[in-house]
Amino acid sequence: MANISMVMGFLLLGFSEVRELQLVHAMLFFLVYLVALTGNLLIVTITVLDQRPHTPMYVFLRNVSLLDICDITATVPKSILNSLSNSRSISFLRCTTQVLLMILFGGSEVFLLTAMSYNRYAAICCPLRYGIIIDREVCGKIVATSWLRGSLDSLMHTAAIFSSHFCGPRIIHQFFCDVPQLLKFMCPGEARAEVCVLELSVILCLGCFVSILVSYVHIFLAVLKMPATEGRTKVFSTCLPHLAVVSLYLFTGSFAHLRPSSSSPSTLDLLRILHSVVPTLNPLIYSLRNKDMKPAMGKIFSVHFISRVN
Repeated sequence: MANISMVMGFLLLGFSEVRELQLVHAMLFFLVYLVALTGNLLIVTITVLDQRPHTPMYVFLRNVSLLDICDITATVPKSILNSLSNSRSISFLRCTTQVLLMILFGGSEVFLLTAMSYNRYAAICCPLRYGIIIDREVCGKIVATSWLRGSLDSLMHTAAIFSSHFCGPRIIHQFFCDVPQLLKFMCPGEARAEVCVLELSVILCLGCFVSILVSYVHIFLAVLKMPATEGRTKVFSTCLPHLAVVSLYLFTGSFAHLRPSSSSPSTLDLLRILHSVVPTLNPLIYSLRNKDMKPAMGKIFSVHFISRVN
């Protein structure tokens, strides 16, 4: 059974067996993918071409956008193709690649989101020492560490999962190769390594979440001491969306990985879908509204328009 499952791959059940609903799913996912791709590419373009948004926050945003593009590309196009072709299969190699890439990009993003919260803390609570705390060199090290952390995490998960033997049915009740779903295919006694790695990853994610909460507690305490109401409103409008999205991302991811796996579809699987799709819209929520991004966007579009006219 193990050899057969490794050769034939897996079956992704997706959302429905009704052909019309499969086409609706493909259309909705295509729209989500298009919006996420367009928004994130726009942010990457702005932060690269314009000279103003080169502060650490925008360096982090650029990398988060790149991670979001890569993350959604690892899963959604395959799901759209399966829905359009009325196919459910995914090869063993493609499943391995999905797991490797999703954990790489997800783990890196969690670390970057934590760094962004600390960056906001340093900028608001320690403005006089901000340039010393987070300079260009520190910013580069944080970005490199985030990618390295995600890479190591993904290699450990992939090695622990796909070096094991699979027993039983190869039906995944999800639109991509989900780690909790793969755990229940492993033969008895072979899932211990992955469970240990999974628990370590969840502990690290919860540690990042606690760090984010501590940063924002200090930020909000500092904001409440501000005499001007306008300054408070500005900080809250910037920080609250970021905190809400990060909380949703970490909560849905941790819950999806920690809950007992089921052999049948569940409404709780919607949390895993939310975890996989919604974070790709993060930059649209808390960066395109920014006062530096809007002028930069207008400048780039106006230069492009003028060059086309001339």
